[in-house]
Amino acid sequence: MSLSRCTWADASPLEQAYHDREWGRPVHDDRILFESLILDGAQAGLSWSLILAKRENYRAAFDNFDANKIARYPEKKIQALLTNPGIVRNRLKIRSAVSNAQAFLAVQEEFGSFDSYIWRFVDGRMVRNAWTKASEVPTTSKASDAMAKDLKKRGFKFVGSTICYAFMQGVGMVNDHTTDCHLYKEIDRLGSC
Repeated sequence: MSLSRCTWADASPLEQAYHDREWGRPVHDDRILFESLILDGAQAGLSWSLILAKRENYRAAFDNFDANKIARYPEKKIQALLTNPGIVRNRLKIRSAVSNAQAFLAVQEEFGSFDSYIWRFVDGRMVRNAWTKASEVPTTSKASDAMAKDLKKRGFKFVGSTICYAFMQGVGMVNDHTTDCHLYKEIDRLGSC
């Protein structure tokens, strides 16, 4: 018997694995939060499956998303990234990873951790939704609007409300698994911890 999943996750084994092991599980590790923010920004205008397929290449190309290293990338490194076929070679997205790393470090300095800062947009607790079908799941929310506005004010790029909402879904700030998904109740329980 096959598992019932959110409909978007049935497209490929890679998406199924991401859905089953990562998507919607609360993340509080700053490195993983930074990686998620950068990859969600890289996905803008593209498919998530493309970014997932390139994720290991991104990790190798961007020093495993070490914000301290990325914030100091010289022009030579940026030019090398622009020729790397394993990632999306968009000049604005690559440069935004560097400026986002700098903004990320400033947020860590101000709030003690990026985790402390970013989870404030949901009062430190997962928003527990109960969508019965994929068409009900929104692409933005008041929280993602506020997050996008504040991130932009702090110098982050590729952080519109839709990107922020996708980020919130991925790192478990919202439970947007549909109620018929085999993970809905498990993720919902994680949100009450």
